[in-house]
Amino acid sequence: MTATFHYSTHFILDRDYYGECFDASVTQPAPRAEYTKSLCFLLAGLALLMTGVNAYASWFIIALGVLEALSIRFKRPWYLTRQMMSKAAGNEASLTLDEQGVKTESLYVKQQLLWGDIDEIEETATGFLLLTKGQKHYLSKRHLDDACHHFLREKQANRG
Repeated sequence: MTATFHYSTHFILDRDYYGECFDASVTQPAPRAEYTKSLCFLLAGLALLMTGVNAYASWFIIALGVLEALSIRFKRPWYLTRQMMSKAAGNEASLTLDEQGVKTESLYVKQQLLWGDIDEIEETATGFLLLTKGQKHYLSKRHLDDACHHFLREKQANRG
């Protein structure tokens, strides 16, 4: 008879946690490709401004281009600010790992990932990325004990 694995912990959704999530899960594409949308907004706004159709709409589109460029240039601080302004920030979250999957609950989010739904598990220096249908879910090693690390590595090995 084998013992079933069960681990549960609680943590606070704070700035350090969100920063760690961003660093581990956000991939940075080539810089030129990132600014394409911003450049299109700027060019469209300038074209409208030169035609004289509607100056307010033109300046609005130009402002969107500038805002988009700033959001790319300051992607991490932008992300952290948005997360810290969300109603979930500062609240306690609970994490449960067991034989069925990974369950995350907070005041505003209840999510369960079944092991069968997880396509890939990647270990990073600070945690584990769980990839499901194009989405990335992050588990910080700060909130996991050695048994959890071993359990997740076994799940990772069984996938490959």
